[in-house]
Amino acid sequence: MKGVEETSRQTIVLVEEIKKLMMEYKNTIRTDLKKIYSQDLLNNLFKHPYTKIEFVMDDLGVSRITATKYLTMLVEHKLLEREKIGTTYFFINRRLYDLFSRKMP
Repeated sequence: MKGVEETSRQTIVLVEEIKKLMMEYKNTIRTDLKKIYSQDLLNNLFKHPYTKIEFVMDDLGVSRITATKYLTMLVEHKLLEREKIGTTYFFINRRLYDLFSRKMP
């Protein structure tokens, strides 16, 4: 029972940290990148710790050029990191990734 209780507490802490981080991203995008802000974009950035141009195209219903522009702006504002693997660019939400990958006490 202790193990279940501890895991539950850790999960609650993680969920609260994700919510806090999501609000930080929301406020930053709404303030600094007003023209690209949408709830769909924010959801895309937090669906997984990374996204790709194709994911943004599908989730937002925008062209490849527009998706690339949005992601580039997010990289410039240090909300995402761009990494090329093979021929594909991945856009890493490093802060979200770090929340998932850290060691729990």
